[in-house]
Amino acid sequence: MKFDNRLTRMLGVDIPLVQAPMGWIARSPLASAVSNAGGLGIIETSSGELDVIREEIKKMRSLTDKPFGVNIAQAFVRDPDIVQFVIDQGVRFVTTSAGNPERYTSTLKDAGLTVFHVVPSLSAALKAVEAGVDGLVVEGGEGGGFKNPKDVSTMVLLPLVRSKVDVPIIAAGGFVDGKSMAAAFALGAEGIQMGTRMVSAAESPVHDNWKNAIVEAEETDTVFLNRFHSPALRAIRTEKTTRLEKEVEQNVMGEFGKATDLYFGGDMESSIALTGQVCGRIDSVRPVKDIIEEVRDEFFETIGGLAETYTP
Repeated sequence: MKFDNRLTRMLGVDIPLVQAPMGWIARSPLASAVSNAGGLGIIETSSGELDVIREEIKKMRSLTDKPFGVNIAQAFVRDPDIVQFVIDQGVRFVTTSAGNPERYTSTLKDAGLTVFHVVPSLSAALKAVEAGVDGLVVEGGEGGGFKNPKDVSTMVLLPLVRSKVDVPIIAAGGFVDGKSMAAAFALGAEGIQMGTRMVSAAESPVHDNWKNAIVEAEETDTVFLNRFHSPALRAIRTEKTTRLEKEVEQNVMGEFGKATDLYFGGDMESSIALTGQVCGRIDSVRPVKDIIEEVRDEFFETIGGLAETYTP
């Protein structure tokens, strides 16, 4: 069976599964594997290393002839020319996040790009739609990474946003397999985004220590930090993040240190390993192609089984 909905048609993909735009991680080896497997790979800009990102986009075109996109993380990219930078790369799809959708949407759309904005609340979703976005990434608080301090779970947020807007929705936060994808569709999404599952994939560039920590984690092994500051964030539990969890007066953004020592050096205490609660459902490091094919097959098996069981 094949997917055919607004999202697959809009993005030109076979499977409406998008890889999250994680700083330093969402680069050509991982993103091209996602695109080649039928999903949509995304190249990050949140690292701020735009000269490197330019080369990564060139590498993408040598690694895949499939569609891919770029993310603009507004709070982390200080280059005033970031929009023109993205336009100049010739990509057709962009997600914007960590900022005001009114800031870049019209310029990007005038240049012919399809624009989705990441939202953590209903009010943010309505503001983004009013700004003219083509679609939304609706992100629940169980997901890893930078979050709204007033977190809302995907189970509550996704159907709420769907009840108020008509644009296509990519659901993010808690998605790892075909069953959770089917649940997202039942709640109003037309696609899903995966972050933690892709961090732990074989093609992910992060150190095996982080991948193994995800595989070994239980569902309770993440912490929600910075609730009384902004942005908040969800990370895997380590000695460092357990300590920070209790220090509510401190803004933990100063505790990231040199992130690359964790990402690529494997020192789990040197920085903060952004990870979602779904780590508790991941039990192995697997190739992206296998992950995405299994998601697709299990999705159709799940919705078919429900139809057979519950419809006369």
